[in-house]
This record gives sequence, C-alpha cells and structure tokens, in this order.
Amino acid sequence: MTNSQILPAVSIKTRILFSFLVVILTLSVSIALLGYYVTKRDIFERAERKVLSDLKVAHMVYTAEIERIGQGLRLASPDGDIDELRRRLDLHYLQYVPASEFANLHSSLARAAATEGRALGGTRLVSSEELDSMPGDLAGKRPIPVKATPMAGPTDREVLNRAMAKEYAVPRVNDAGAVEGVFYGGRLINRDYTFVDRIRDTVYGRELYRGKPVGTVTIFQDDVRISTNVLDENGQRAIGTRVSEQVYKKVVEEGQVWHDRAFVVTDWYKTAYEPIRNTEGSVIGVLYVGTLEAPFHDMARQILLIFLAAVGAVTLIAVLFSFVLAGAISKPLTQVVYASECLASGDWGCQVNTKTSIKDINSMAEAFNAMAIGLKERQESLRVSNEKLAAMNKSYVDLIGFVAHELKGILASAVMNAYAVRDGYLGMVNFKQRKALDSVTRNLDYLDATVKKFLNLGRVERGELDVHKTKLSLRKDVFDVSINSLAAISMRKKLNIVNQIDPSLDVQADADLLQIVANNLVGNAIKYSPDAGQIRVTARQVNGKVEIDVYNDSTPISAEQRARLFQKFSRLDSPETKKVKGTGLGLYITKQIIERHGGSIRVEPREHGNSFVFQIERN
Repeated sequence: MTNSQILPAVSIKTRILFSFLVVILTLSVSIALLGYYVTKRDIFERAERKVLSDLKVAHMVYTAEIERIGQGLRLASPDGDIDELRRRLDLHYLQYVPASEFANLHSSLARAAATEGRALGGTRLVSSEELDSMPGDLAGKRPIPVKATPMAGPTDREVLNRAMAKEYAVPRVNDAGAVEGVFYGGRLINRDYTFVDRIRDTVYGRELYRGKPVGTVTIFQDDVRISTNVLDENGQRAIGTRVSEQVYKKVVEEGQVWHDRAFVVTDWYKTAYEPIRNTEGSVIGVLYVGTLEAPFHDMARQILLIFLAAVGAVTLIAVLFSFVLAGAISKPLTQVVYASECLASGDWGCQVNTKTSIKDINSMAEAFNAMAIGLKERQESLRVSNEKLAAMNKSYVDLIGFVAHELKGILASAVMNAYAVRDGYLGMVNFKQRKALDSVTRNLDYLDATVKKFLNLGRVERGELDVHKTKLSLRKDVFDVSINSLAAISMRKKLNIVNQIDPSLDVQADADLLQIVANNLVGNAIKYSPDAGQIRVTARQVNGKVEIDVYNDSTPISAEQRARLFQKFSRLDSPETKKVKGTGLGLYITKQIIERHGGSIRVEPREHGNSFVFQIERN
C-alpha cells in the first residue's frame, strides 16, 4: 500500500473522529441538562398529583365518618336508654327532640332535617353553651388557646370557645307523614386525634422519614388547627396554630382548593387544602393533607447523581469507541448502506463491490453479499413454507367447522329424543332406566357444549368473530341469562350464586359473543366449585372500562398453572380438574372474544378460591 493510499484514509479518520467527538459531547451535555430538568419536574409534578389524590381520599374518609353516624341513627331507636345508645354508637352527643320542643333545638342541621322531613348529615359549629350541656368530660369541649403562627394573618382571638362537629339528624315521621321528632347525634372534631390519625393511616400509613411523619392531616376551624397530627418543635400536636394568610384567603374566603409547597410548623410539605362547609354552604373550616417534601428532594438528588454517572460513563465509552470505529469507516460504507436499502425494499439480488482498498471493508462486503444470497434463499423457503402452512391451516379449520356442523344437527335430535324418553313422554321408565338415561343426557349435554365450542373455535380460526355492538344491561341481558340457564346444574351441587352487578350498568357489546363469555365463566365456576360453595359476580367501572369479576370457591390456581390457562386445548392437571370433563377451549375462546371487544382477561387467586377478571370497553 502506497503513501498516496494511506494519507486519504488518515484524513477521513481524523474528520470522522472529530465529528464523533463533537456529537458525543453535545449530546452528553444536552442529555445531562435535560435529565436534570425532567427528573426534578417529573418527581415534583408526581408529588403534587399525589397530594391532590390524597386530599380526595381524606375527603372520602371524612364523609364516610358522617355516613357511619347516619347509618347508626337510621338503625337505632330513641325509645331506649339514650346514653347507652350513644356509647354503643361511639358518639359524643345524642339527643331525641320531640316536635313540641323544636323551638329549643340547638342544632341548625337538626332543624333543617325536621323542616325538610329527611335525614341530613354534615358539619356544623357548636356553641360554647351547647358544649357545656353535653355529657361527660370530652376533650373537644375544652377551649383551644390560639397560638401566634408565622405567615398567619392578624387576629384578635386568643381562645377558640366553639367547636366543630360531624353530625347527622334523622326525623321521625308518623303514619300520617308528619314529623313527630328528630333524632340527632355526632362527634366533636376538636382534639379528636383518633379521627385525624385514622385518615392519616388510611392515606399515608405511619411511615417516618428521618424521624418525621411522611404524611400529615389537619382539620381547621376557620383558620385554627383543632385536630392534627402535625407536630410542633416540642414534638407535641400543633393544636391552636393557624393556617397561613395566603391559604386562608384562597380556601376560606374564596372557597377554593389550594395546593402548593408550604412550610408546615417545622418542615416543608407538599400540601393541599379544601374548604369544609356546613349544610348552608358556608365555609367553616379547612381539611388539609400534606406529604413531606424531603423524600422527593432526596430521591431527585439520588436519581440525578445516578443519571449523571451513567451519562458520564456512556460518554467515556462512546469516546473510546469513536477512536476504534473511526478507523473502520470509509467511503465504501455508503455502498453497504445502499445495498441495505435495496434489501429492505425487497431487491434480494443486490450485491456490494468487494474490490476496495481496505481489507476490512472487503471482508464486510463479502459477508454482506453472502448474507444477501442467504436471505434470498431463506425468503423463498419461507414463502413456500407459509403457503403450505396456510393450506394446512385452512384444511384444519374447514375440518373443524364441517365435523362440528354435522354433529350439531345429529346431537340436536339425539338430545331431544333422550330427554323425551327420560322424562316419560314416550312411556313410563323405571328408576334404573331413568338413572341410566340421566347419565346419557348429561353426556349428550357435554357433547353438545363441546360441539358448540368447536364451532366457536372454527369462527375464531377463520377470523369470523365479527363484533356487532348493541346496548346491553350487563346484569339482566347477560349474566342473569347465564345463571338462570345453568340453574339446574348449580342446584344439584347446592351452590350459592350471588349476582351483585348494578342493574343500571350498561355496556356496548355483541350480545351473542358476550353471552358465550358469561356462559363459559359461570359454567366453569359451577363445574370447579365444591358442593355448597359460593359463586359471586361483581362489576365496577375502571378508567372508562367495565371490569367484571366472576369468583368461585375452589383451590387457588398457582402461577405456573395461570401461565397455561388461556391456551388452546390446555387443561390444568389437578385433582379437581381430573373429575370434570373439558376440552380446554372455553377460556381460549373467551379470551379471543374479550380481546375483540378491546379488553383483557386474567385470573386472580383468592384466599379460598379464584376470580376470573375481565375488562371491556364500555362504549
């Protein structure tokens, strides 16, 4: 090789190497900056979304507590010992006021319930006089000293004498429809630490981070903390401290939700506040949740350090590889690129020039040409094989359809005649004959179900599972039909089938196909449930879809078995399945139908059984 041949190669290598380094350094710096921005933004945006979600959960727990009081009052009677009833209902106060004493009612909520003639629940303010009339030495009755708090607005109050209460009132109506009295009771929120701790445990658990609670919950009366698990600098609950002026104006005065980072007594938190209103709609307090910000800062820092270390390592490796690759790349490489494009477009006869000045490129070109020839031969072989497979598959599908269709007509006649003989329509049969005919009809029913499955399998294999959606009541039009059609079998096993689907829940689906799904799942639940077992069908809406859960008592299915459950002709090898006949097609067909509806299906083992859970689009 002459000098004239070497120098151009060195020049190309230098230019390529320089280009690689510029690109690598530019990308590395850009990725590092982008990673820093995305990491910080993503983590803290997720923290803000989480705290808003936490506020919704806290609100649900709060309203659920009011409904718990209401449920207890609806079931209780004021005719017995009121004090004993109050203790059993875990209430701070409980009263029954007859209509003749309505003028003396302390509770505005109870007055509204008596006036409107319907049960009402909510939050209200309790005066100091009413607090004094309540039984026992309740912590919520004691005044709360108002403490000076940084960032809170100016105030002249020194002590909080009134209290907030979660209350429910139930009017008593006589046969004539007139309100003859009102039964009301509730719990004081002030210093009710059990309640805020329960909300915190529900939303955050009791997790600590560097000795600080990860999540905190507070209920304010106006702008004063009356119940909280936020701790002050002395490690005591920060009762009497006040909310910041900014939050107060947004939440209490304007009645809107406020969420942002905030300094809560001793630490920075991601916080969310929402107004608490009385039954008249006036804002009387604030519900707060907050999650400690420090874990998110530390997480962002750790991820960023790992990310920067990874970028640095990749950059170093890329620089080293650039030195190696720059010496191997030259102009003939464009020929390989062009030839690759030819192969991608289907031109299998494209070849690369193997007579260049670089030995390595020549070797690569020869290998590429050999590969192109091999790909051409392989493509031809695959084409022939695919044609044969397509023909074989068509024959297999046609055979399934032909045999199943022929058997369907024969079976229909055989089933009708067998039942006619068994049920005595063609003459009386004795006990032994009837017992034998019972066995015959059961086998014919199984064979009929098997034929139907093979017909459905044929539709699946031919791609004829066309979905024609109509509006269906999931309970009435689908699962009630399946349960009723299989009632005789379930009664023989003394099974308890419970259909808990909301009658108002509708879906847009193919009625016939969805009925096959319901029949397969309910039928399997009946077959594999022990005698006197329970089957439960439920449904709920999840992210715009409907999720249906068909549960039955049985042995929980293992992870290994679940992997094979929805395969064609696959049956589980267990003592329970060996006792039951099956083709291994039902769940396979069920899965195909559900996927045609844009859904999915899975099995979830429970403590004493299994749930087959599938989702389909509602519309």
